[in-house]
Amino acid sequence: MAPSQPFVIRGTNFNMVVLQLREGAPEVVVPALERLIQQSPAFLRDAPIVLGLDELPANGALPDFTGLANGLRRLHLVPIGTTGGSGSQRQAAAAAGLSQLNKGQQLFKPKQTPVTEPSEPEPVAAVRSEPIAQPAPLAAATPAPVVIEAASESPPAEAQPALLVTTPVRAGNRIYAQGRDIICTATVNAGAEIIADGHVHVYGALRGRAIAGASGYDDARIFALNFDPELIAIAGLYRVRDDVDPKLIGQRLQISLNGEEMRFAPLG
Repeated sequence: MAPSQPFVIRGTNFNMVVLQLREGAPEVVVPALERLIQQSPAFLRDAPIVLGLDELPANGALPDFTGLANGLRRLHLVPIGTTGGSGSQRQAAAAAGLSQLNKGQQLFKPKQTPVTEPSEPEPVAAVRSEPIAQPAPLAAATPAPVVIEAASESPPAEAQPALLVTTPVRAGNRIYAQGRDIICTATVNAGAEIIADGHVHVYGALRGRAIAGASGYDDARIFALNFDPELIAIAGLYRVRDDVDPKLIGQRLQISLNGEEMRFAPLG
């Protein structure tokens, strides 16, 4: 009897993390990314990374893709390809073993839906992105040399009812509200992570990591009654606690984006 086929090939879709390059030199990009990761050690560890080339000069010097890939691997990241860029940039990336990927469409379509109780939190791979410059109470300043943003290779999904979490989210736990908002009525502890393709609402203390607009929805917001996070992100733009104005800690806030600026406004 002939042996059965030892594998099956299937097409599928994954959410990816894009490191949107504004510099192509490894000696500039890698140390900046390392500093970000050191401020939140679990951030992006072992995550697959796509290098975004759209913000690099089309006629400038070609990035050192081999050096960038090696630098990312030293930081326990997994470079898999590039997106965007000029023909010569794509050829140089291919020569370094990086494939060319295309960004998909935004996953999240907001709509009015009732809140329901979930049966079980859904696991998710770590996402996320970038501290931009030193914030003011209402707006951020000049962005850093790199932006990490969440990109999706999936088609649009219908919005779902909000995911309601009524117990504390403990350190080491991660909850992903795919295609919807997440509402936490208890504390999100340090070392915990909540992620939503829509808005994030925390009615206890926010002490862990909160990521809104994970599939690229840049109108997403984070609402917190006690703001004291390790890391926050909206539509791939990240900020760690050390880059947050100390005057904002412990406040009732809503956080939103204005272009590539992260804005902080009081709640109520």
